[in-house]
Formats: sequence, C-alpha cells, structure tokens
Amino acid sequence: MNTKRGISLQLCTVLLAGLLAFGNASAQGSGQAEKEDDTKTKQAQAVSKEVYEKINKAQELVDAKEFNAALRALNNLYNPDKLSEYEQANVLNYLGFVHYQMENINEAIRTYERMLSIPSLEPQMAKQTTFTMAQLLTVEEQYPRAMAMLDRWFTLEPNPAAEPFILKAQLHYHSNQYAQMVPAIENAMRIARERDKPVKENWYGLLNFAYFQQENYTKVRDIQKILLQNWPKARYWKSLAGAYTELGEDDKLIYAYDAAFTQGMLEKETEFVTMAQLFLQAEVPYNAAKLIEEKMAAGIVQKTEKNYRLLAQAWQLSMEDEKAIPAQKAAAGLSTNGDLDHRLANSYLNIGAYDDCVTSANTALRKGSLKNKDNAQISLGMCLYNLKRYGDSKKAFTDAGKVPRSQRISNQWIRVIDAEVERNRQIRLAEEAAREKRKELEERRAQSGRA
Repeated sequence: MNTKRGISLQLCTVLLAGLLAFGNASAQGSGQAEKEDDTKTKQAQAVSKEVYEKINKAQELVDAKEFNAALRALNNLYNPDKLSEYEQANVLNYLGFVHYQMENINEAIRTYERMLSIPSLEPQMAKQTTFTMAQLLTVEEQYPRAMAMLDRWFTLEPNPAAEPFILKAQLHYHSNQYAQMVPAIENAMRIARERDKPVKENWYGLLNFAYFQQENYTKVRDIQKILLQNWPKARYWKSLAGAYTELGEDDKLIYAYDAAFTQGMLEKETEFVTMAQLFLQAEVPYNAAKLIEEKMAAGIVQKTEKNYRLLAQAWQLSMEDEKAIPAQKAAAGLSTNGDLDHRLANSYLNIGAYDDCVTSANTALRKGSLKNKDNAQISLGMCLYNLKRYGDSKKAFTDAGKVPRSQRISNQWIRVIDAEVERNRQIRLAEEAAREKRKELEERRAQSGRA
C-alpha cells in the first residue's frame, strides 16, 4: 500500500468516526416517547384505575428525574400474579425506560426481554420494543444479538424507514462484514429519496468506508465526487486524490490537490511537498518553486536537504538558475556526499560564476561518494577553461577521460584547449613580431633623422 493509499485510509477512518455515534440515545428517547403516548391511551382502555394511577405517579417521578423513587414504585407495582399481561407490559415498558435513563443499559435490556416474552404482547409494542432492543444491544457492543434482534424487527415492520438500514450497516461494520454493508446503506439511500428525505453526508461516509475496505477504488472515487459536490471538505479532496492514485489516474491527481490547495485546505508539510511534486509533473515548475519557498519561509516545510533539493530542481526547470543557487547551497551544506555540490557547480557554470563553479566542483570531488566522478571533473574542466587556466583545465579533462564514457568529450575539450593554447601562442608570436617590426621602423627613422 503506497502513501496515497495510506492517506486515503486515514481519511476514510475520519469519515466513519462521527457516524458510529449514530443517535442511539435520541432514537431511544423518541421511541420511548411514542411508547409513553401509546401506553397512556391503552391505560385508559385496559389498565385498572389503581394500576393506572401508580404508573402515572411513577411517570411524575421520572419527569422530576427522581429515578430511584420511580424504580421502587414500579418494582413494587410489578406482580405477574396480580396484573394482566397488558398491565405487565406497560409496567415493564416504564421499568425499561427508567433503567435506560439511569444508564443501566444491561438491566434495561433484561427488562425489555421479559416484556417481549409476554405471549399476548400487542404487535405495535412488540415491534417498538424489538427495535429498542436492537439499539441497546448495539450500545453494549453485543453485535450478533443486536443483528438478530434487528432482523426480527424487519420481519415485523412492512415499511421500514431509512435509519434502521443504517443501523444494520453499522452492525455489519462491527462484524467486519464490509460487503454486506453496501446493500444496507443503498437501501437506506433509496428509501430516503423515495420519501423526499435527505441522504445524509455520513451515510456516504459509511458507504465509502465499505467500498474502501473492499479495495473498490472506482466506487470510492465516485463517492468522493458526490461528497465534494454537496459537502466540500479537505478530507474528501485528499481521499479523492488517494483513489486517483490507486486507480492509476495520475493525470487527474493534480486537479484534486490543486482544488484543495486553491481552497486553502492543505495544511501539512507532506501535502505541500506533494503539491509541489505534482506541479513539477504537470510541467509548471515555477508554481512548485514558489510554493516550497513560501512554505519554507512560513516554517511549514522543513529546511531539509530533500526539500532544498526539490526547491532547487523547481527553479532550475523554471530556467531560474540564480534563484536555484541559494537552495542548492543549503542542500549541499547539509549533504555528506558531493553530488549536490556538483549540481551547484553546474548552476554556477550556467550563470558564468566560474570561480564559484571551481570551488563547488572541487568540494564535490573532495567529499566524494559521487555517482559520476568523471562528470564532476568535466564541469571543473569547463569552469577552469573559462578562467583561462588551461593547464588545470586540461588536467581535469584528462582525469575525466580515464572513464570510457567520458573519453570522447574529454578528448574534444583537450583538443579545444590545445588549439586555444596554440592560437594564443601564435597571437603572442604575431604580437612579438609586430613589436619587433615597429622597433625596427622606429630605429630606421631615428637613423634617417641623424643623417
């Protein structure tokens, strides 16, 4: 798995984090509220006056948040030998709710289990309690039992809403059943659209995670595009970039990064360095150089040999050798081998700073560990030639020519040097002859004047 994919995995994990806190508590509270309304109606119809008044008193204690008192009252009331099954169901329903409010989830589960075991339990109450059980078992991380209870609920509910399918997807997630997550989430999305309800951002995040775990990067890419269209965020741009990398769509990678960069969504050093590298790949080296230089000045990109080398490369490709030199000097100063000093020598050569070129080339040769020592000697020879230090230059080319691949170019330069030396010798001879001629003429004129 490469870095991009690693970046993608991290982003998918972030997407999932908020979703797993899916509103169990709020769903529980809402379900209980419905049960309370339904219970009060049934109490008026089928609960004795005495039982109704005691349940009503317990409800008042719950409203006052006197949960222990409510619990004692309901426990005292519950007696299967004296209550009808309908009355038992109502008392257990309130008991479960009180346990939930007291955050005693396991006791709430046990109470609702007793309620579900009542033979004549009203279908609507059985259905609501079954779904509540599925939620509470999820909270308690009893995932196989939660799934079994949820599947039981689906058999009781002919027209389920979208959210229960999301709960089902969560349970598949906790069981590492990533492929099974997909149909559950897609069902939720389909139902939401059919009912003109919003398809939520975190549903797409969960679906993205499911496809990512199956290494279906085509789907990951498509989901990220949907997320960016509706909820543009930095992590979605980065996840999209990771999908492009996995799919080998490197030509599109820069667009994802550039969009995030343009919107100010890049923050980390690695992100800016990657952006600069993508600028280089897209043949816009000037943008790469400006980005690295700016982020170095801001302290975001560290002043390391590697980053200085990237900066120097960007300036060189921008045909800005003078701007590349400071970065090259810094990189060379941090390096223990001579390769960067050799590159610096070439930059000095390009701008005609021959003395500095000689210094850097000699430093490169002194440090050693060069990939191509002969190339450094050729650079040295060229700089010395431009300084008219022909003897030293010829020696540098002679040393370079000891390597077979550099023999031809070294011999060419040696011939140029020999020709230049000979030309200068002929010039000197001509100048000396001219001086002698002028001297003879001056002497003749002087003799003629005396005569």
